[in-house]
Amino acid sequence: MSLTVTLVVLLAALLHAGWNFLVKRSDDKLMGMSAMVYGHIPYALLALVFVPLPAPAAWPWIIGSVLVHTGYQLFLHKAYHIGDLSQVYPLARGVAPLLVALVSVGLIGESLSLQEGLAVLLIGSGLILLALLRSRDGHIDPKVGLLSLATGLCIATYSSVDGIGARLAGSAIGYYSATSLINPLIWSVYLHFKRPGLVRVLFTRQLPFTLKAGFASYTAYAMVVWAFTQAPLALVTAMRETSILFAMLLGVLLLKEPVGARRLGAAAVILSGVILLRLG
Repeated sequence: MSLTVTLVVLLAALLHAGWNFLVKRSDDKLMGMSAMVYGHIPYALLALVFVPLPAPAAWPWIIGSVLVHTGYQLFLHKAYHIGDLSQVYPLARGVAPLLVALVSVGLIGESLSLQEGLAVLLIGSGLILLALLRSRDGHIDPKVGLLSLATGLCIATYSSVDGIGARLAGSAIGYYSATSLINPLIWSVYLHFKRPGLVRVLFTRQLPFTLKAGFASYTAYAMVVWAFTQAPLALVTAMRETSILFAMLLGVLLLKEPVGARRLGAAAVILSGVILLRLG
């Protein structure tokens, strides 16, 4: 990847860790997740003033992306409800670059050099290792693990779908803005049964939080979708998942989640993958 794409994806990783931190820190996890979903709306509308709507060929991918993102949001909300940020986040993100590498090489026909493939493997393995280390209470909750893995499968799926869709759309920002406007419609169906009245709260008493979470999330993934059109999907996904390093720092410094030598060692594995990827 070029230096520009690398820096954009790293900034996206920082923003992504930031909104995950906001959701995890919130006492009401459903409200936090919903704030992120509805917070996209003003930024997506603003973006569509300046960029074209996606081409017709991209719309089936947009619908598929929205459905997968809804599953991702459900699984992530449930996982954060019972698990630590520093455990859920790396496991969910760790499987994604490995799966995307398999899909992009096997099905899309993208190619990776040996060095790039090793970098993706190091980043993904380091993330999974970080998640498998012992949690605060001394063991790994199987339910947290399953929810995190399901979230990771959704991440890999929507990353592949969005990578293809953005390339067909003619405008990466237009593509993601369209998904950001449709996604709240689907989420509203879930909230209608789960928590009627929450949307009104998000746009009144919780409006500052909604705009903050929406800005971090929308901007982060808009950068990633643009990067999908500039570099191989596996490399962008792997670099993006370095957000765990930022999330780990936030979890440790602000949420007082535990850290030790083994977690630092896993972080070093991730960092070595990033360095190898950049040198490649």
